[in-house]
Amino acid sequence: MAIRDNFSYTDMEEWLNAKRVTEIECLVPDLTGVARGKILPRIKFTEDRGMRIPEVVLGMTVTGNTPERDDSYNRAIAATDRDMILKADPTTITMVPWAVDPTAQVIHDCYFANGELVDFAPRSVLRRVLGLYAKKGWKPVVAPELEFYLTAKNIDPNLPLSSPVGRSGRAETSRQVYSIDAVNEFDPLFEDIYDYCEMMNLDVDTLIHEIGAGQMEINFLHGDPLGLADKVFYFKRTLREAALKHEMYATFMAKPMADEPGSAMHVHQSVVSLETGKNIFSNPDGTASPTFRHYIGGLQRYMPSAMAIIAPYVNSYRRIVRHSAAPINLQWGQDNRTVGFRVPVSGAQDRRVENRVIGADANPYLALAVTLACGYLGMTEAVEPSAMVETSAYDMPVELPQGLSEAITLLRREDRLRDVLGERFIDVYSAVKDLEHQEFMRVISPWEREHLLLHV
Repeated sequence: MAIRDNFSYTDMEEWLNAKRVTEIECLVPDLTGVARGKILPRIKFTEDRGMRIPEVVLGMTVTGNTPERDDSYNRAIAATDRDMILKADPTTITMVPWAVDPTAQVIHDCYFANGELVDFAPRSVLRRVLGLYAKKGWKPVVAPELEFYLTAKNIDPNLPLSSPVGRSGRAETSRQVYSIDAVNEFDPLFEDIYDYCEMMNLDVDTLIHEIGAGQMEINFLHGDPLGLADKVFYFKRTLREAALKHEMYATFMAKPMADEPGSAMHVHQSVVSLETGKNIFSNPDGTASPTFRHYIGGLQRYMPSAMAIIAPYVNSYRRIVRHSAAPINLQWGQDNRTVGFRVPVSGAQDRRVENRVIGADANPYLALAVTLACGYLGMTEAVEPSAMVETSAYDMPVELPQGLSEAITLLRREDRLRDVLGERFIDVYSAVKDLEHQEFMRVISPWEREHLLLHV
């Protein structure tokens, strides 16, 4: 399910001409999920151009710094600051709805000079995992559910965020979970979002009001993981732009407000046989297959080591708190929203597991890659899951890392994830996250000044 299935470069050229495009944004998703790249006049955009950007663009922290003193990072990324060659993926071509002049945007893949994919680029990591599935005769199917907050504009990072004012002239002060009227407060914004998404062919499904004040959730139709990651990448950019047009912010921070629940990216996932098209999580009689159990077992076994990828910032761990609408452990259960891995009620062909641990702040390419990697390892190693939980898992022990530093250590130690995701990716990613944690530790928070300044 790409944005434009089976689109060739020739198809893309004809499409650009038909749309009378004058400018093209050439995008590369970096480790944080930020759109990097270049903007070109239409006349300069050709298949044989060989556009380039520095390799280090894929090895920067969210603040734009590089871990130059990390040995594993320096072995992975050339000290000569060499270029990557960018090649457009024609299936990702779409318009930029908010642009004044006819402008298109297209996602690019990154290549080394020898023609090989840059293995630590997020799209490449996901392609690597999908390739492992294909070799087994499997095809994963995913459906992301993405939570986010709308907030009033906040130009001073020292001040806490607040809910935006809706059409009633008032801001939300109470929790309006699943309220239609609360969503309608922002009708002009959501009308633009749906128009933009339709223009971009993003296939968004339902919109709901979540638990928090100003917290919403958008669901995507199920499909191919790479195509869905592209759509989530585009959607995040689109939502931010639409919100700014309406004088508010949209944020995918995992925990933007102290007294409100955090935001997740729940991912429903199943696997079908390439040969038969049938869901391998179900037996012929419709019951759950051993493969299904092993997939869940893999999530339980490897997800703690993957936390630095699906909870990638210091803020991410503020969401993983007991009784805060987020899982704190690796339990699984049938139609149980308190566990990390929920099995929705479904038919045999629709049998799936929902990973509820992933944060909304995660890079969609890497989040899908690593949750599928954990399931893959579970299936290939026949990992048995724990007993299913039938009560609240919030009262059970914490089983997930409680901070970014701990999560980075676990990621670096897990050789099986290195095998599946790639040695160089793990080295680059871990070094970048380690530097981000060091940068955060240099900041003194208001809490420390309030409670420690005169009392210790």
